[in-house]
Amino acid sequence: MLERLITSIQNIFKIQELRKRVIFTALMLAVYRVGAHIPTPGINNEALSQFLKEKGGALLGFLDIFSGGALSRLTILALGIMPYISASIILQLLTVVVPSLAKLAKEGERGRKKIIQYTRYGTILISIIQSFGIAVGLEGMNKGVFVQFPGWSFRIMTVITLTAGTAFLMWLGEQMTERGIGNGISLIIFAGIAARLPNAIINTYRLFETGQLNLIFLLILGIMIVSVIGAIVFLESGRRKIPVQYAKRIVGRKVYGGQSTHIPLKINTAGVIPPIFASSLIAFPATVAGFITVPWIQAFGRNLSPGSVFHTILYVGLIIFFAFFYTAVVLNPVDIADNMKKYGGFIPGIRPGQKTTDYIYKVLTRITFVGAVYLSVVCVIPEILIYRLGVPFSFGGTSLLIVIGVALDTAQQIESHLITRHYEGFMKKGRLRGRTG
Repeated sequence: MLERLITSIQNIFKIQELRKRVIFTALMLAVYRVGAHIPTPGINNEALSQFLKEKGGALLGFLDIFSGGALSRLTILALGIMPYISASIILQLLTVVVPSLAKLAKEGERGRKKIIQYTRYGTILISIIQSFGIAVGLEGMNKGVFVQFPGWSFRIMTVITLTAGTAFLMWLGEQMTERGIGNGISLIIFAGIAARLPNAIINTYRLFETGQLNLIFLLILGIMIVSVIGAIVFLESGRRKIPVQYAKRIVGRKVYGGQSTHIPLKINTAGVIPPIFASSLIAFPATVAGFITVPWIQAFGRNLSPGSVFHTILYVGLIIFFAFFYTAVVLNPVDIADNMKKYGGFIPGIRPGQKTTDYIYKVLTRITFVGAVYLSVVCVIPEILIYRLGVPFSFGGTSLLIVIGVALDTAQQIESHLITRHYEGFMKKGRLRGRTG
């Protein structure tokens, strides 16, 4: 297996186009990591970084993951790519409730380009609002000791700097998608999370050297991590195939249809959206409560902090809710059944029309429940390890899902290039499947 993997990596650099794409992607990620260390002008970064680590709370810690540590240092890329993700999710949800956007989404390439344009505008708007809030907040924190020259000049400069940083990341991601390999936005998030890995390994080794961790415990932890990663890979690529048969049609002297196919329903249709939404909703009031000195509000904030029983129950409940909600947004059994009926397709043993809709809805509900439980387990296990057992585990469930999912999708694209040019892929039998494969 290792020999096959080495051979596949060597084959990547034998294909000129694929080699250029891989090198271009690596260079763009290097540019992103350099930008994540350039400080925002007019701010005492060292004092601010120390303050945010101590008082930042759950929300800043959660958002800092997606910025690759740029938020805690407040660099020019402090907002990261989260405004773009937020704008994308908002546009996707609006296509369900706004008829004009729903019509635009069905217009093919033209509609897709228009929605992307709206997403860019939304990204800039969200970035301006967030960066202005950061500037005003910094001026009011600790009597403005973090800001060297407070006032409107500082606010405008911060808004321009942070908004330009997010716009640059958005452009960088689009360039990587078009001229590189994999999805550029996903790879930027992947790079930000993966950048924390070396520090995590160093800290774990230091604990082992000082005797706080023994070898047996590290082995058990390693086996558990490998098992969780294997389960994520298996379930992220899992599909429930509903067989579909198309009736034969005679048009003139030609016969059309008659073939058998299937509808591949993903076990985890919602992806990482449920844990991201759930974490954001819980983290925001928890962070605000940490800055308020009222005792009952601070007690409420502690109950919302990771590690508490209330937080775990609420977290799992929100993940399950958003898993069903987002699946209902992206998959409509009525549309699937109508399209099948329009082209003469039917599920064997199920009548076309309402019966087909009910059957697809029943299957989708069952696998969505399985996917929601899987997401909940993956996201809760790291919390139990870190906050209940005191294990030095540096990654949350959301981070693991993103890293593994992006790695699968990128490896699938690379394998497609290899197989297209008659090279062997990463797998001996079958093809590697990503989340969208």
